[in-house]
Amino acid sequence: MKFIKRILPILFILAAVTACGARSGENKTAGKDGTEKKYTVTLNQDQFLKKVTDFKANPDGWKYLGDKPAIIDFYADWCTYCKKLAPVLEELAKEYEGQLVIYKVNTDNEKEIATAFGIRALPTLLFIPMEGMPEVAQGAVPKAELKKYIESFLLKKSN
Repeated sequence: MKFIKRILPILFILAAVTACGARSGENKTAGKDGTEKKYTVTLNQDQFLKKVTDFKANPDGWKYLGDKPAIIDFYADWCTYCKKLAPVLEELAKEYEGQLVIYKVNTDNEKEIATAFGIRALPTLLFIPMEGMPEVAQGAVPKAELKKYIESFLLKKSN
């Protein structure tokens, strides 16, 4: 829980990021079999504990379990801004495929994860670098800002 106490101030500082530069609509990419291919990955609690962090076994600390930097989109199906952000995240997941992973956690279905991370506003994005502490942003962040943050914070590329 110490991790939660450390990340909450960051959550409130970044709460001002609520501008919506995302375009609405669906982003579908047909796979070889004609079905929609999704580049983002929706996680349930069991998958979250194995792929992101086991907050149950390690409630006082942060240990990322992934092999690539990640973004976690905490969302709900009823959230208008979440719906506007979803196609942007799908485009970014496709664009940065192999370099980072974009996970989605439905806060209505995964209440324990949302509670553990202090999610109080939607959408909330958790940016997880390979080393160091994650950072948080709230709101439908414009694609250009997300790309800058991915490049500088997650992929550590200089301008």
